[in-house]
Formats: sequence, C-alpha cells, structure tokens
Amino acid sequence: MEIKETEKYIPSKMVTLSTPLSHNSLSSPELSTKRHGCPLHQPMYLSESPVLLLRLPPLSTELNRCERAFVGNTIGQANGVYDKPLDLRFCDYTNEESNLKGKSLTAALMSDAKFDGADMSEAVMSKAYAVGASFKGTDFLNAVLDRVNFGKANLQGAIFKNTVLSGSTFDNAQLEDAVFEDTIIGYIDLQKRCTNTSISAERRVELGCR
Repeated sequence: MEIKETEKYIPSKMVTLSTPLSHNSLSSPELSTKRHGCPLHQPMYLSESPVLLLRLPPLSTELNRCERAFVGNTIGQANGVYDKPLDLRFCDYTNEESNLKGKSLTAALMSDAKFDGADMSEAVMSKAYAVGASFKGTDFLNAVLDRVNFGKANLQGAIFKNTVLSGSTFDNAQLEDAVFEDTIIGYIDLQKRCTNTSISAERRVELGCR
C-alpha cells in the first residue's frame, strides 16, 4: 500500500514513526508551563495511513519551553543544525516587540503558536515547521525563512520585506495584505505562491505573478 506524505518538510531529527501514544502517557502534571500559555496537547499526526502514522514528537515537557525562543539555537544554521531542539508549539508571543528579533529559530516546531504583531526582523527560521501558526502583522524584515512550512498558517498583513523565502511552502495559508517587497524567492516557489487565491491583485503585481 502506498503511503502518501501530507507535508513537504519535517525536520529529520525530530520525526519518529510509531503508533499513537496512549492518553495516560501524557497525563503527567509536570507538563505545565508558567508563561506564554503552553497548554498540553496530543501529538499532531501528519498522515492518516492505516499502516504507519508519521507524527511530530510529543510536546516537550521542559518547563518554560516557550521562553527558549528568546535565546534561540545558539549554533543554529541554515542547514537545520542546532544545539537543542526548540518546541514552541501552542506558545503565545503576541505583540512581542524585542525578544524574537534576530534570534535563530532553526528547525523550530511552531505549530499553532501565535506570533501576531511580533517583531521577528532578522530572525533565522530555516527549516522551521509552522503549520497552523498565526503570524498576523508579524514583521519579518531581513529575516531568513528558507524551507519553512507555513501550511495553513495565518499570515495576514505579515511583512516580508527583503526576506529570504527560498524553498518555503504556503499551502492553504492566509496571505491577505501580506507585503512581499524585495523578497528573495526562486521562480518555481514564486509560481506556487501565485496560486494562492488569498493574495490581493496589488500584492500579486508586487510579487510578479502573471
């Protein structure tokens, strides 16, 4: 039986193949966090195959894991190498004005996190997994967002000015009023971006869509 992958990119160091965890295995009271609202959720399955389930790892049990974004990956690189994985899923960084600027968030897990109105200028998010995350009005000025999975993310009004977007995917993402000024993007990636119907006519001209 053929197994169809539902996502284009998953950080290779973070993926496991196994059967679902039981509800009891995630019931420990130690899985709470103090700040930025990091609730406990079940693992996020990326495949509905009856044979194998391709899934992200369980939510990190590290206390204050959301605050680790303010430090980032100290040896984070564009190829996805990092010193310690960043699990930022379900964290809330709404209107964060300074702590995310210029941080290296290489291969970070950002599913369903909120970055609305945050300043993420000059940040490095190479190979990050941001499916379902919210970046409404986020400032990505001069940021490096290569090979990021923005599937189903809310990017309304996000500012991609002089931003590297090579290899990033935006399947079913909301891109209303997003600004793509002087972005660095490959031709094939651009053609895929132009198929997103949420992009306004003005922004399509800005992108060079035909």
